[in-house]
Amino acid sequence: MKNNTLTDCQIEIKRLRESTGLNRKEFCEYLNIPYRTVTEWERGTRTAPDYLIRFMAYYIQMEKIRKEE
Repeated sequence: MKNNTLTDCQIEIKRLRESTGLNRKEFCEYLNIPYRTVTEWERGTRTAPDYLIRFMAYYIQMEKIRKEE
């Protein structure tokens, strides 16, 4: 039986992607990350390093601030 509990990585990657309003393909192009990598992070077959998740969150936030200026 498969464990249906989402990992912190899955939750955070999806939250970051949804915060941008982009679909997965657009999100990958925006951050220049391979589509397969993000897909595996969201499916839970791979885990993104914590520092990378923090960097993506920082980058997305800085881009939002930059667009507001």
